Amino acid sequence: MKSFLYPKLNPPSFTWVRPEDADNVVKVHEWIQPLSAKTDSEKSTDADFVVVGVPLSRSSISASGASEFPDAFRRAWKGFTTYNLDEDMDLSSRVAVDVGDVPMHVTDIRRCHDNIIEASAAIQEHFSASKVCAIGGDHSITAMMVKGMHQARPDEKIGIIQFDTHFDLRDMTDNGPSNGTPMRNLIESGVVKGSDMYNIGLHGFFNTKDLKMYADEHSVNYITLRKARKKGMEETVRQCLEELSEKVDTIYLTVDMDVLDIAYAPGVPASTPGGMTTAELLEGVLAAAKHPKVKAMDIVCLDPLKDTHVQPTVKLGTHVFLTFLTGVMMR
Repeated sequence: MKSFLYPKLNPPSFTWVRPEDADNVVKVHEWIQPLSAKTDSEKSTDADFVVVGVPLSRSSISASGASEFPDAFRRAWKGFTTYNLDEDMDLSSRVAVDVGDVPMHVTDIRRCHDNIIEASAAIQEHFSASKVCAIGGDHSITAMMVKGMHQARPDEKIGIIQFDTHFDLRDMTDNGPSNGTPMRNLIESGVVKGSDMYNIGLHGFFNTKDLKMYADEHSVNYITLRKARKKGMEETVRQCLEELSEKVDTIYLTVDMDVLDIAYAPGVPASTPGGMTTAELLEGVLAAAKHPKVKAMDIVCLDPLKDTHVQPTVKLGTHVFLTFLTGVMMR
């Protein structure tokens, strides 16, 4: 198979100068390789992990610079090693490639979404055995990434594990396909059943009752943060995956960073008090990543422009990504 050179993808927004000696790979920025014409075709096809940037935030209800996260995410790699001390595991034993960014139109959101679907399908077709990690971008990208997966594998039934403060079930006739609508978008387009969605982390005064009623009407599974804490985050995720895996072939994990308490994630457009702690989110992501049916994930709604000078939210988003990769390796 030839190297993956999908024409709709732009080169990575930022790349690091890497050491020529492969034995020196100890940092994430030395490990994840940008995909190019020079990339070995076999290495490309056999990549364990594929990173794609999806820099869209014009479809966000809240003012958002989440389109800046893919670039900030890549810049943050230099601050992380490939070795996970907690699990005594080194990610560098696997192959990870960065295919670049999905191109975005300046004003046409529909065209942006169409580009995401097309790119997602192409990535899924080429990297059929890889775990695809989409770096958003606002939450509207999730519906498009999942639609692309469905387009590439129409015979596979897809389920969703969602970490979120919100239902994301807003009416598209009011908002259009915004960051408040991805789950409803998937339900109403027939790509994912409401009963195959599991939302963990809802809390507080940040959802209207009509959205809860829509969730109930369409059998969406939701676990409030209070209930998840009583049961334990790892056990909550484990039980959700156990139920979901009985119903679907493929599971997509979406991590909306607004699930976190504002104290832990200032760089989020719709940040709220009373959300998850850093430890709870990382524990949940690790538990989800260990499941063999979880084949793709995204990280959304992280705005580096709202972050503080030391970029704690950007670093946490990067940590979430590396934690997901660790969980996959622990299978």
